[in-house]
Formats: sequence, structure tokens, C-alpha cells
Amino acid sequence: MIKYLDLKKITDMHRDEISDAIGRVVGSGWYLKGEATQQFENDYAGYIGTKYCVACGNGLDALTLMLRGYKELGVLRDGDEVIVPANTYIATMLSVTENNLTPVLVEPLADTFQIDGGRIEEALTDRTRAVMIVHLYGVCAYTPKIGEICKRHNLLLLEDNAQAHGCLFSSDNLFGEKIRTGSIGDAAAHSFYPGKNLGALGDAGAVTTDNKELAEMIRALGNYGSSEKYIFPYQGRNSRMDEIQAAVLSVKLKYLDDDNRRRRDIARRYITEVDNPLLRLPSMALWQNSVFHIFPVLCRERDRLQEYLAEKGIATMIHYPLPPHKQKCYGQWNDMSLPVTERIHDQEISIPLNQAMTDDEVSAVIAGLNSFRV
Repeated sequence: MIKYLDLKKITDMHRDEISDAIGRVVGSGWYLKGEATQQFENDYAGYIGTKYCVACGNGLDALTLMLRGYKELGVLRDGDEVIVPANTYIATMLSVTENNLTPVLVEPLADTFQIDGGRIEEALTDRTRAVMIVHLYGVCAYTPKIGEICKRHNLLLLEDNAQAHGCLFSSDNLFGEKIRTGSIGDAAAHSFYPGKNLGALGDAGAVTTDNKELAEMIRALGNYGSSEKYIFPYQGRNSRMDEIQAAVLSVKLKYLDDDNRRRRDIARRYITEVDNPLLRLPSMALWQNSVFHIFPVLCRERDRLQEYLAEKGIATMIHYPLPPHKQKCYGQWNDMSLPVTERIHDQEISIPLNQAMTDDEVSAVIAGLNSFRV
């Protein structure tokens, strides 16, 4: 059986280092807000390319605290509109509505699954204050056009980088250095859920930014709203990364670029070796600008394909069977027609792709996809 994602195999790649790191935390007697978390924050900020990284409890908290921080600073107010991609995981929407902000859904491009920059301006109103791009499936969603729109209309550019750790924007900066997602906009939220390219052994998240005032606000909000011990100028929440998760992430961060290279090598094999007219795969252009957290395949007979692959011993997943605007929790959107988004969610199936896969497993997945017939 080829699992969709074998977390044990991934952990086993660095088991000794991870065990040693956990042992040091256990032996230290300090389990929250300690040296391990500070070390990871410093390392991850340096890796992403921002001045600040604030660790928190999970990816949804990172998104929510990022927006809440801007509200506490007076940059955002109740009712302000945030442009978001219609094709995304529901956490993006939850963070906006939890902050009493209004999501404005914009369709994606059919070939990249990312927000269509050409549709953003037509969605703007006098209440629009931010654009939140989502680097869905590990693909860089940013384009110079999106950046220009945000600059011209004085909008915050926010990133949901939950699925794209280590992804590079294709253009270089003035110093010839590559720019990573998570450092492109004004602030970015990250999830380290175990299945992510950089995954903890439990829930964990972070916000990255160059804005010192925002970073300090988010740190306070995630610690009950405390500016100093037992002093609470804000009504915050408890959202802190524990020392064990921070220590594990520091180990795995060292191998992230190598892991992502292996993912891209597998993706290249899928793109070049799968040959089946019933399937639509990502293009080579997408391969160049993705860390392939997810490898999406589109198929009109998606359910039959999933059953067929299961019979072949190949596990798959669907990301995601129901788009946010069709979810019961957002009943006010249920009558919206977003055909590109709906087509993606009706046809998408995710095939196994991770750094722990063997070449033989990759070959078996390719053979299964090529032999599928209706």
C-alpha cells in the first residue's frame, strides 16, 4: 500500500536528531516561551527573509492574530473588506470573519489554481483594505500585477503561506537574491501542521513580518493580551508554540530545501511521464514555481479514479471536496456562482508526493494513472 502521506517515514528520516532535540527540552525543565522557541523564531525569520517571526499555536491562529494585530493598530476596522481567493482552505475565510471583516471572494486562474490578479481590481470597493493571497498547494500566488494593485490602491498585501514553506517567487530582488513566500507582503501566516512541508509533531504556527509594531502586538495578543507578566492591555488568547514543537521544527528546517528538491524531482516525473488524456496535470511552468505541498490532478471522473487507484493500493486525497462558499457555515454565500472554483473542487484529486517516497513508489503511481480508463 502506498500511503498518501506516511508521517512516520518522514519523521524517521531525522529521528535521531529529533529525539535528541526533544530530550534536551525535556531535560531543561522549561516547556513554554523558552530558548527553543526563540531559536526557531530567529532561524525561521532568517530563512524566510523577514526581520521578525512570532510563533503561535497553529496556522489558523497565525492568520487570525495577523488580522487582529492590524485591527488593534487601527489599520483595519470592523466591516473592512479583504480580497481572498475563492479557491482556498476554509481557514483563510475563518480568520477574516472572526475579526468582523468582510471576505470578498475572487475566482482563481484555471491553470494555476491561484487567485486571478486580473479579477482583483473589479472586486475593489471603497471599503477594501487588504488583499490576502494564498500560496495554495505550495505554488507562489504572488504576481507583480497583484503587488502593483496593492501599491496603487494603498492596500495591505497579506500572505497565507500555510502550504508553501520554502517556495520562491520567480523574480530576484535588487541584490540578486531569491525572494521567499512569507516575505513578499506586509505580513504572512504559516502553519506547521504535521503534514506540511515543514511540519511539527503537533499543531504550531507563526507570523512573519518586517513590521516591529505588528510583531509585538501579535506576540501580546497570543499571550492572553499581555504586554508584561500579569498586565493585559488587550483581550487576547492563549496561542503559543511549545518548546518541543519549536525544537522539532528547528531540526527539520535544516533539511527543508533538500526535502523540497526531492518533491520537485518527483513532480517532474509525474508531469513528464504521466500520459493519460483523461487527466489534467500541473504544467512545467507550475513545477518551476512550486514546492508541491500537494500535487493536484484534475479528472472529470474523479471519484472513479480515486476508487481505481485504491484498488491498485495507491491512497489519494481530495483538496477540497466542497469550496468555502458552499459550506453550511457560510450559508449566505451558498447561492454564489463561482464556476472556476467549483470545477476545481469537483475534479481535483491529490496523488502521493513527499520526500520519503521511493522511486519504485513513484513509478507505481505513474503506472496507475496511465492505466486508468473509463
